[in-house]
Amino acid sequence: MPEISPALYRAGEGEPLVLIHGFTATWRCWLPVLGELVPRFEVIAPTLHGHDGGSPLPKSEHPHSISVAADYLEEHLDNLGVDTAHLAGNSLGGALALELAKRGRARSVVGISPAGGIRPDDAAAAAKVIKVFSRMQTTTTKSSKILPKVMARPGLRRLALRDVMTRGHQVPAAEAIGLARSSVRCEIVEDVYEVIRSGNSHLTDLDKIDVPTLITWGSKDRILPIDSFSPRLRAEIPGVEFRIHPGVGHTPMWDDPGLIATTIGDWASAHASTPQAPASAAGDPAAAAAV
Repeated sequence: MPEISPALYRAGEGEPLVLIHGFTATWRCWLPVLGELVPRFEVIAPTLHGHDGGSPLPKSEHPHSISVAADYLEEHLDNLGVDTAHLAGNSLGGALALELAKRGRARSVVGISPAGGIRPDDAAAAAKVIKVFSRMQTTTTKSSKILPKVMARPGLRRLALRDVMTRGHQVPAAEAIGLARSSVRCEIVEDVYEVIRSGNSHLTDLDKIDVPTLITWGSKDRILPIDSFSPRLRAEIPGVEFRIHPGVGHTPMWDDPGLIATTIGDWASAHASTPQAPASAAGDPAAAAAV
């Protein structure tokens, strides 16, 4: 049955496609692509543990590493009755998709600027990631009272969202406000910073991934720049396909919804048990339910 709640979006029929959002985001970051994907798949987009609207983070002595986050997500998929699925993830979500692929839960993977590709000894790149997120968190917290006024103006909206996308003016004002407010309600921020500082934010055993894997990167990614974060993934994932998307940022679903929806949908369809026609040949898909 379809479900739309702060914790989960689930709709459509066909092979399961799990969309996994990034650090400090929620499932709503996938809104721009749902209209093209729901007619083709059973789309499942959860809000991750410790994020705004997701399940509270259980008390644990272990830092919230990619492996720990994947444990929670894997348990969530079990509870939803999802065994294996096509996985598409952005940023932290991309790292989780790759981690779950190692565990045999993926039919195919699309990683959009995935985290986890940092070299363990690259302290400078790690520090830059924390600096960018810290600046965004501080700015959003200090401007909380004027967010509606800022996000009401397309030019200011684009400026406010410049770190995560290149075309922030395309995000509706209400969604932009929600995106900003959700980011500062994320419970795992300091925990993730601790993991990054420790040098343990990288994925390991990437050679164990044995499903079709596509990695894409926005040429304007300001959070995980291509040169620092993609080489290990390109070198260590067997048979990986790599694409650069010109002109889009770290979270490109709003920058170019058609490109991202087609990229995800056609990759999953090409590796489905019954391959579908590509989106370009399938006609104009129905819009997703209004949310």
